Amino acid sequence: MKLFDNTEVAFSLKSNSELERAYFLFKMIQNQPLVKIGTALTNFALKAHLPVEGLIRATVFDHFCGGITENDCISSIDRLYTKGVSSVLDYSVEGKESEEEFDHTLEKILKIIDFSQEKKAVPFAVFKPTGFGRFALFQKITEKKELTADEKSEWLRVKERFDTVCKAAHQKNVPLLIDAEESWMQDAADNLIEEMMMRYNKERALIFNTLQMYRHDRLAYLKTLHQKAQKEGFHIGMKVVRGAYMEKERKRAEEKGYESPICSDKLATDINYDAAVTYMLQYKDMALFAGTHNELSSYLVMDLASKHAISKEDNRLWFGQLYGMSDNISFNLSSLGYNVAKYLPFGPVRDVMPYLIRRAEENTSVAGQTSRELNLLQTERKRRKK
Repeated sequence: MKLFDNTEVAFSLKSNSELERAYFLFKMIQNQPLVKIGTALTNFALKAHLPVEGLIRATVFDHFCGGITENDCISSIDRLYTKGVSSVLDYSVEGKESEEEFDHTLEKILKIIDFSQEKKAVPFAVFKPTGFGRFALFQKITEKKELTADEKSEWLRVKERFDTVCKAAHQKNVPLLIDAEESWMQDAADNLIEEMMMRYNKERALIFNTLQMYRHDRLAYLKTLHQKAQKEGFHIGMKVVRGAYMEKERKRAEEKGYESPICSDKLATDINYDAAVTYMLQYKDMALFAGTHNELSSYLVMDLASKHAISKEDNRLWFGQLYGMSDNISFNLSSLGYNVAKYLPFGPVRDVMPYLIRRAEENTSVAGQTSRELNLLQTERKRRKK
């Protein structure tokens, strides 16, 4: 039996009713028109302040999220950890625009760093660049446009927030993952994160950037950064993922008439992903957080770790999956003793909706992802009936 086909291990934490709910949800997600209609209705209901939060909580929210606050997440964190699966608390509030909201997010992330320091089951903290500054500002810097005096001081505040969090992570020895976003704002974020790596990754990889490997330029970026790191004497931490904004990226490139930054097809993305992890695992000055729902890539990382004599408990190698997805990968890997973490999103229901909608859309657009989840759930339902 192949490792990731073991559904008894994969769903060992799910009660029968949780298993049924998961099956029902993925059945719904499989239906593309339904996801489109559901998304529009949900957005309308939330904007109109209709009382739908209870319904959202009981279904999609509780399946893909840990809770509304950090403390809400504790029971999920503890449950996962009984099976050796760690958690990454992800404050998934998106699309904020005010300085007040950015400072609030900063406080949240600092709190999570403290939480991670105390709780072995939460080995990383994480944030999104636009949690600390306006998207349009990152975009303007990426496009190399002249900033106004106000924007210059605004950018200084963004840099200060980044530094405050990275310094706290360094002092408390808590690794920090920084998510990637759309390509047209990413250069500004990359440059800022590089500065943080140079400052705080002298002894080991503590600050992690994210590479979205559906972008065909990311492997070259990784290699260039590595040359710089070797010259300047700092370690590289990278979360390597396939990417989360594909439809949006292609659409914008088409509308604006530039070459799409996205690989031509799924196969090219897979090849690119595997090339990045293959490159990274050869070097001792790099740490890899392999964020993947792909079984073949997971097998490849296991093979490479064994080839390069990287032990299962080595902190330079982690596997990561999203909460509510690919339990067959997470739990089977942790049962073998690998470092595995689930991304556990949390936040107020209405603020987390953009994240949840993206999950649903991504599941409908990634060929085979939803049907794989359904097959595994169906196999486990049958096994339990026996």
